[in-house]
Amino acid sequence: MSDASLNASQTQTGDAGFGDYFALLKPRVMSLVVFTALVGLLAAPVPVHPIIGFAAILFIAVGGGASGALNMWWDADIDRIMKRTQGRPIPAGRISEGEAFGFGMTLSVMAVVMLALASNLVAAGLLAFTIFFYVVVYTMWLKRWTPQNIVIGGAAGAFPPMIGWAVATGGISVESVLMFALIFMWTPPHFWALALFMKSDYKEAGVPMLTVTHGRRSTRKHILVYTLLLAPLAIGTAFTSIGGPIYLAVAVVLNAMFLKGAFDIWRRTEEQAEADNYKTEKKVFALSLFYLFGHFTAILLQSVMAGYGLGGW
Repeated sequence: MSDASLNASQTQTGDAGFGDYFALLKPRVMSLVVFTALVGLLAAPVPVHPIIGFAAILFIAVGGGASGALNMWWDADIDRIMKRTQGRPIPAGRISEGEAFGFGMTLSVMAVVMLALASNLVAAGLLAFTIFFYVVVYTMWLKRWTPQNIVIGGAAGAFPPMIGWAVATGGISVESVLMFALIFMWTPPHFWALALFMKSDYKEAGVPMLTVTHGRRSTRKHILVYTLLLAPLAIGTAFTSIGGPIYLAVAVVLNAMFLKGAFDIWRRTEEQAEADNYKTEKKVFALSLFYLFGHFTAILLQSVMAGYGLGGW
């Protein structure tokens, strides 16, 4: 029996524990969803009762986790091929595809309904659209169809701060769109840096990542271009109501570091990258995680300072 057939048969039996169902929620991705949504909620100019705020963030987290479960359900076939995903609950045979689908759908409906009850219909509608966009538009359509999958699909990960803002204000504003844009523009260079040293996985699974369809040289150029476009957006946010001196200082430093990293990636040849096992690419990927965390932490600090009448322009 082939490995694929063995894994497929294993998914019919299942031997799942709590940790396996938790893994379906993609906790690392969920942590980013929770953090950026919380920043969006706290940065909004309208105060939210702590209990309502806690409930809202909880249901946003559940919705984000539900998206992850449905993503793993649909991508079970390629997860069995890619080395970095073979240990996930479905390809490892601990949870069946049907169980994952039911789990994800149940959590999706519960999250949207409960967020509507806890806050408002705008926030709930944004959460529902985010789940739909990630599962249907990105996972089912874009991911296996176009090398622009990350560019367009990145919108799914950019909605959480807008949802948090909507929980507080009941609507959408320029500030929430700016937070969305920051994540949206950050996503391509972040994932392409990863794809540079994970190319074989995507190629074997038939996923048309930019590194597979256009090669690493083109991917390096794209990383530099997107980082050049991202920097003025990120720094310019300092001069809006969610920015300020603290955010500006953080943004200038982080964007200088990210631009240098993108330039270092751009000027490297494949021979150089292979010789040091893609050390620079891995370093820039790690920096990209800190980059986003730093910007949203700065927005949060500016919001706290503004609450005390400090930190603004």
